[in-house]
Amino acid sequence: MAEPLLRTLARLRAEILAPDTLVRAVASGRRREGEPRWRRVEIRPVDLKAGRHLQLTAYDATQAHTSNHLFGDEPAAGPAAEALDALLFDEPFGNWHVETTTHTHQLRVTKKGEGLLHSAARKEAVQAERGHDRDKERLLEESDPVFRALGLTDAQGRVKPSRQAKLRQVEEFLRQLDAALSDARSRGALRRPTPEEPLRVVDLGCGNAYLTFAAHRFLTHARGLPVHLVGADVKQQSADHNGEVAASLGVDEQMSFAVGTIGDVVVDPAPDVVLALHACDTATDDALARAVGWQAPVVLAAPCCHHDVAAQLRRAPTPSPYSALTRHGILRERFADTLTDALRASLMRQQGYRVDVVEFVGSEHTPRNTMLRVVRTGSPVRGGSVVSEYDDLVATWQLRPRLAELLEGSGQGSDQGSDQGSSGA
Repeated sequence: MAEPLLRTLARLRAEILAPDTLVRAVASGRRREGEPRWRRVEIRPVDLKAGRHLQLTAYDATQAHTSNHLFGDEPAAGPAAEALDALLFDEPFGNWHVETTTHTHQLRVTKKGEGLLHSAARKEAVQAERGHDRDKERLLEESDPVFRALGLTDAQGRVKPSRQAKLRQVEEFLRQLDAALSDARSRGALRRPTPEEPLRVVDLGCGNAYLTFAAHRFLTHARGLPVHLVGADVKQQSADHNGEVAASLGVDEQMSFAVGTIGDVVVDPAPDVVLALHACDTATDDALARAVGWQAPVVLAAPCCHHDVAAQLRRAPTPSPYSALTRHGILRERFADTLTDALRASLMRQQGYRVDVVEFVGSEHTPRNTMLRVVRTGSPVRGGSVVSEYDDLVATWQLRPRLAELLEGSGQGSDQGSDQGSSGA
């Protein structure tokens, strides 16, 4: 039940300023009335020579800023409290996640500006890690059985030298997934899953499903969410292999693998989260169009290549004064990459989504490192600068983006309204 926001923030304040029981806290998302200074802030206790401190790691668009604040003899009134109050009460974060040794607390600020706080006791008490000098916190430990099942680690849980790059890709993907889900929850776009109605995730073009299995393990094990995940791929071999891995991990009742194209695979009921990671060329457009049709709250798409727009650039005369952008083949290809994703981002905004184009670590299979992190707002854009900029861009370069064709063909064009899509395949 929603409560006055200051009351719920005060309750979280007491949990965070308990130096003996705090494990970690995360602030993310935004409220309707404004944007916080930081994209995300992570909080944890650390033990330094001068005593126990509250460590804040604040992330802006490009880097992390870390500061330490002493708890002191009176934790509720010392430097740590002052630093925390500046975040709790001065920054308009829309979502707070707090973990203690015995409980987890999730606060979402509603559209009315009230606090919706959900607290749950842990099945088993945990210990806080308060070391200061440590490696970057992993969302899944290297020794996790999912990595051994995927062949990334050996029987002793050590990363195989040839699989270091893949493990880094998995870790960075999970961070982007975690951030997208936090953003969607803070906006009220994502429902709270239950055992009866678990979080529904689909991975379109999952291949050997490294990221699929990692996502399922992270959401269920690290975040404690009930999840049902569907992986789709055109190869029967992939479905058979992935089904065997799921059975070996004991999650075959929570995961299923379908054979079919992105445009035709049946997913019913409609998913909450759509993944399309390193889908080639216009397969990314197919995935984005399916997500719009499903009205999916969260979409993560990491395009692999952009041949379609590159081919259109080769066929059409280059408008003045941009000849230098397309004269050389390598520059034309890179420009096509940027142009394709810019057009996709604009089209998704017109369909009622917030889009962040972020850097994503590349795998050993491709140098592409761009990800579209998309969260549904439910407010389609029907005019203004977003539409006019898109129209001018495609007219100037004489382009016909594949995603635009798919959206119009399914009745999701800019003049149709994004709420006319089907709720399933």
